[in-house]
Amino acid sequence: MKTMSLFEREGRLSNTRLPSFLVLLALMFLQIGVYGQAELLSSGPMPCYSEKREVLIWLQTRSASKVYLIYNNSKNPSETFETSSINTEASNGFTAQFCIKRLEPGNTYFYDVFVDGKKVEKPYKFTFKTQKLWEWREDATDFSFITGSCAYINDEPYDRPGKPYGGQYEIFNSITAKKGDFMLWLGDNVYFREAEWSTRDGMIYRYTHSRSNKEMQEMLSSMHHYAIWDDHDYGNNDSDRGWRNKQDALDVFKMFWGNPGYGIDGKPGITTSFNYSDVEFFLLDNRYNRTPNDRKNGDRTILGKDQREWLIDVLASSKATFKIVCMGGQFLNSAKVLENYANYEQERQWILDQLELEKINGVIFLSGDRHSTELDIMPREKSYPLHEFTISTFTAGPSNYALKENNVYRQDGTLVTERNFARISVFGKKKERILKCTVYNVAGEEKWSYSIKESDLKYPGN
Repeated sequence: MKTMSLFEREGRLSNTRLPSFLVLLALMFLQIGVYGQAELLSSGPMPCYSEKREVLIWLQTRSASKVYLIYNNSKNPSETFETSSINTEASNGFTAQFCIKRLEPGNTYFYDVFVDGKKVEKPYKFTFKTQKLWEWREDATDFSFITGSCAYINDEPYDRPGKPYGGQYEIFNSITAKKGDFMLWLGDNVYFREAEWSTRDGMIYRYTHSRSNKEMQEMLSSMHHYAIWDDHDYGNNDSDRGWRNKQDALDVFKMFWGNPGYGIDGKPGITTSFNYSDVEFFLLDNRYNRTPNDRKNGDRTILGKDQREWLIDVLASSKATFKIVCMGGQFLNSAKVLENYANYEQERQWILDQLELEKINGVIFLSGDRHSTELDIMPREKSYPLHEFTISTFTAGPSNYALKENNVYRQDGTLVTERNFARISVFGKKKERILKCTVYNVAGEEKWSYSIKESDLKYPGN
């Protein structure tokens, strides 16, 4: 007589119990495995800059670990490549940056993360993309990116007493759903608290805590990321060139972001630029060389002489259809309030004059900081109007302050005083390119949209 196992007997008694029991058991162990492996990472992985044959991948482990990646081109999945291993250490915040080279342009790559020999599993795929080689071959590639500023993640022991300042983290899920090619963070990407901004270790702690927000994780992995800073991820409120820990702030910024460069002509700061398709982005540093807001005499500057000369140089030489100038604070806003560039009138006017003198086409400003969103348009007598999209706030507290100021350039119907983000798309045929900015609320519902034609941003005769 055949001896039946308990499972066999149970299955014979009830045809439904066995499958459901085993499925439940399998799902339980799968869930444990997925979350157990994911716990190996504090945050990420996060694709950073993307070039045609090179990308950078960032991640952070929970403790000192040996980390490597295995990746493959989606067009040839059977051929895999392995990176060199990186040891994450306390001194670098347990972060790792993998510069992956000799890639093929215009391709999607899948990759896996291994921490101490264990594969990290999450309920979504890890991918990165290289930019397409389109020049001299076809029209510029259409693309879109997500942008915004001011991401405050609550941390009760170190927050000010009272109502939590941060909230509605589900905005990161809405951002993920909009499927941008990359994300451009416009400053105040974390908020240093009083207990942290005076030390390097404190800054690392704040980045680690904010970056590990659970709603943020899929968003980090779903697209490439670039960033600038503002006062709250540089130092204390309204901090400037005199900030005593600005070198630590710069070191930690480099530790947690993967921009294509930092500073100009070997001088410190976060200034850099990058191209995506036929658009060039100029990432400005409005802190490292900034004159204190309260100093009224001498050369009052936000950028400093070297950076403002660099800006005009690279704008003049750029062949991009759209030239997007990115900075933490507002440039066009006419109201002399808070930290608006209008308070640094001489330097602001110098930049405006240089744009006129050099007849630079295609300039658009992109900023954050204000905890509200708006579109400003400055008319000019001899040239095209200048546009500035200010996009704020992600999760920090929204502000109604803008309602009180007399900003003559703000466009009716564009002021948003709730948490929000923007998706900017660039598309169209050669010489007919269009840039479209759409602003969304936390739930991903459209608040307003505005389009600019390539032809709208040209000097007469150009």
